[in-house]
Amino acid sequence: MTSQPAIVISSRDLPRLEQMLENAGDSPVAAALEAELVRAQVLDPAAMPADVVTMNSQVDCVADDGSEHVVRLVYPAAADAASGNVSVLAPVGAALLGLAAGQEIVWPLPGGRSTRVRVARVLWQPEAAGDPG
Repeated sequence: MTSQPAIVISSRDLPRLEQMLENAGDSPVAAALEAELVRAQVLDPAAMPADVVTMNSQVDCVADDGSEHVVRLVYPAAADAASGNVSVLAPVGAALLGLAAGQEIVWPLPGGRSTRVRVARVLWQPEAAGDPG
């Protein structure tokens, strides 16, 4: 597998994500997300680049089959595929967290498969919008 891109996490999101993971059980996605958080660069929300996917960001992403999707990265309780809200505990949600526009990541899927996800652009980010969240 290729090396994974550097990811950036907001210091506001990190404790919320860690708390969520404590209650998530031991799913493969939760374990992979936990590993991502360990290697992440943590920034103050005011210092977060506007093109990085943070929690509650709306993102235009491209799947490895070339299909484009606009999704909002949310905590599990707000997940709703019909409205484009993707849980951070879903494989694609966990893959997107912390990536910047133009970055891509290969992410494991159930059954030993993997997918490649690329962030085309961040359409809205709470930190850039001044949302105190």
